[in-house]
Amino acid sequence: MKPNQTYSLAYSSCPNDTFIFKAIARQLIDLHGYAFDIVLEDVETLNQNAAKGAYDITKLSFAAFGSLSDKYALLRTGSALGMGCGPLIICLPGRSIDDKSKPIIAVPGLGTTAYHLFRFYMDDLFSGMDTDIIPMPFEKVMPAVIEKRADFGVIIHEGRFIYQTMGLELKTDLGQWWEDKTSLPIPLGCIAIKRDIDPAVACDIQQLIRQSLDHAFSNPDMAYDYIQNYAQELDENVIQQHIRLYVNDFSKDIGDKGETAITTFFRKSWASGLIEKSENSLFAC
Repeated sequence: MKPNQTYSLAYSSCPNDTFIFKAIARQLIDLHGYAFDIVLEDVETLNQNAAKGAYDITKLSFAAFGSLSDKYALLRTGSALGMGCGPLIICLPGRSIDDKSKPIIAVPGLGTTAYHLFRFYMDDLFSGMDTDIIPMPFEKVMPAVIEKRADFGVIIHEGRFIYQTMGLELKTDLGQWWEDKTSLPIPLGCIAIKRDIDPAVACDIQQLIRQSLDHAFSNPDMAYDYIQNYAQELDENVIQQHIRLYVNDFSKDIGDKGETAITTFFRKSWASGLIEKSENSLFAC
């Protein structure tokens, strides 16, 4: 590896990301001379900042990457894809998605995979229904539903583990709906790198992320305080469920099945008019 300069590296505060990157953040592995300015933000903020080209390497929703592939290319490590890990539509008990003419839906940002999946679902089952979409940070979605500022919420991350304790009801598992439709894993989040960065450097950084992930699997308790410090939900069981659900073999390498899932997702986004079709290659190396 041949280091060149300090690179800005941005990812979310969610346990799956801090688990993957803790060995880099705490320099528990040999960085081979590379240095990183690390920033942690919620995913929608990362999506918005990437649109401004704020970071060299960044976590993105796959949905956001679809609109930013002129600026960024994918790395094959660090992504969140999987089965049984998709966003959920939740509500107060007894509600139906069509029980009013224009339901108010709280979503964790318009650039998120969760919002795209919600749109795919609505187009499939409730074509023509008008909805009032309110984007907000993911941790504010459930309070908005509880306080009746929204009729339904699309929740992600650790919300799927705690919504029942907050008196909310599952209406639809969007991940299960996607899997039933496609038999593919759901592409949630990715790690992207600016296209103007030398491909050799991109490959080096991809390898560092893989080494960081391997270190985390081999030493799950080392630097665990780094994960706890940033977790929105501090319950130990929730943190562990989160990591087990979102960090898997696809995180090590997207692979052929993961690549098929990504291209299928983008084709549906193009068809729905959510993103423009791109001819750019997906991967940096």
